[in-house]
Amino acid sequence: MEQGSMVAGLGLIVLHIDGCRSLKEKRAVVKAMIARLRNAFNASVAEVGLNDLHRSAHIGIALVGNDVSVVNARMDQMFNAADQMGQGRVIDTQMEIFTI
Repeated sequence: MEQGSMVAGLGLIVLHIDGCRSLKEKRAVVKAMIARLRNAFNASVAEVGLNDLHRSAHIGIALVGNDVSVVNARMDQMFNAADQMGQGRVIDTQMEIFTI
């Protein structure tokens, strides 16, 4: 990789929230997870889909760096952290890494 190149990692977490009975409960769970991931990894994190379903959420992640292996490792760490939080079950994860 040439000097000065940029690496962008995009990730998606598909989350199932057991026992959630309302959108208000879901928002509390999702907001807590997003805040913890943002603070722990200094990444951009947001709910990006399934906003009207109270038991499921899509959480998007964006990371930028200058080393593919570092961005890849950080993304994996974020996926594992989300799973270990116990806020919900991580059903699926997807990741794409771009070099510019």
